[in-house]
Amino acid sequence: MSATDIRSAVRPQPDQPMVDIANYVADYRIDSREAYDTARYVLLDSLATAMMAMKFPECVKHLGPLVPGATLPGGARVPGTSHELDPVQAAFAIGAQIRWLDFNDTFLAAEWGHPSDNLGAILAVGDYLGRKAEREGGTAPTVRDVLGYAIKAHEIQGCYALKNSFNRVGQDHVILVRLASTAVATRMLGGSKEQIVTAVSHSWIDNGALRTYRHAPNTGPRKSWAAGDACRRAVTHAINAVYRGVVGYPSALSAKTWGFYDVAFKGKPFEFERPFGSYVMENVLLKISYPAEFHAQTAVECAMALHARVADKIDQIDKIVIETQEAGCRIIDKTGPLANYADRDHCIQYMVAVPLIFGRLVASDYSDEVAADPRIDALRNKMVVVENPQFTKDYFDPDKRYIGNAVQVFFKDGSHTEKVTVDYPIGHRKRRAEGIPVLLKKFEAAMRGHLPAHKVEAILAATRDPAQLDAMPIQQFLGLFTL
Repeated sequence: MSATDIRSAVRPQPDQPMVDIANYVADYRIDSREAYDTARYVLLDSLATAMMAMKFPECVKHLGPLVPGATLPGGARVPGTSHELDPVQAAFAIGAQIRWLDFNDTFLAAEWGHPSDNLGAILAVGDYLGRKAEREGGTAPTVRDVLGYAIKAHEIQGCYALKNSFNRVGQDHVILVRLASTAVATRMLGGSKEQIVTAVSHSWIDNGALRTYRHAPNTGPRKSWAAGDACRRAVTHAINAVYRGVVGYPSALSAKTWGFYDVAFKGKPFEFERPFGSYVMENVLLKISYPAEFHAQTAVECAMALHARVADKIDQIDKIVIETQEAGCRIIDKTGPLANYADRDHCIQYMVAVPLIFGRLVASDYSDEVAADPRIDALRNKMVVVENPQFTKDYFDPDKRYIGNAVQVFFKDGSHTEKVTVDYPIGHRKRRAEGIPVLLKKFEAAMRGHLPAHKVEAILAATRDPAQLDAMPIQQFLGLFTL
């Protein structure tokens, strides 16, 4: 009788994908300077989005203790606030901040997602461990240590995303945030390879959240705190594995009938394009200019380029043709009434209409007040969204990872604009030199928009020199962001 027989009680060896994660997290040495440099910008960008989110009460209400009074003096802090929480709840809060505005980094393939979501768990655990080390005379993790964990979390999430489509079985991509954060948080807490496998097995046993909160007719703000929820669960699994010695489940993936593959993945094992390294961080897409779902980023750039040509002729427009990738057609081509901001920032028609009319796209443009402008829905009703097969092909090409869109406007008198095409956005690896100065401006503006001037100056001084920043204990760096 085989170990995989449903009747057998023989404990099998752990599933290889879980072992591979443990080996990578525990043993792999990152020697890519590009990965570390990119990770540093990802950290700054993520903190920028977190500070920008503080202007939104719906985000802020999620950031404190789970119940009033459940604070932990000396625990993990939530940037831009005075909260001190246990690392589990802090992971949720930081994850929610980073993700709230849909303005942090992105990686797109068979699955899509936002690998910097994992910083919710990494920063919470890092701050908790750093402050604990300060009290006990131990060695605190440095910012460079955190960057290394971020690179590994990006790699785990992204390498799973390359060939495995969770959205096609109805699951949300935050399942991969929980997976990656569980693995690195377990290691940060001092977990062994065996404990990493244990924690990861619990992550898979959780199964996944349904994507329905990202799609009509159920689109809603849960999508803005779903990654925080995944981070919270990940830190729970890490603590249970390291501090409480919970039992792991070696065939959590492959067990017949009851394992993840059979229950949730149509019986198919995972596929992998490449071994773990630093590829994902090196190729991550930085969402720098517009808080828009990433499949529409270049569509927004196209619309911005056309704004001056059409702004005074909005009422004369007959038709607007948007060419996008297959994934864009599938997830953000949306007609009919849009119920809330979460509906709007996942609607390619809305994200094109606003810059055509106003010459901008900022987070507040998804508000009810802006959406009430009748010109927006009037333009949406004139839009045709079609797949451009070349955009889809370039989207999956591992040497390109493009996210192309094209926009062309046709007028009632028979005239039309040129077709504006953008293959990859400013946050793409091929546009790093152009994008990083814009990212740094975004970072400084976000800091000045929420923190006192003396804090901002200290943060800018600390981040100006990469070597100085890397050597800083993580709790000292995060302390600059507290109120």
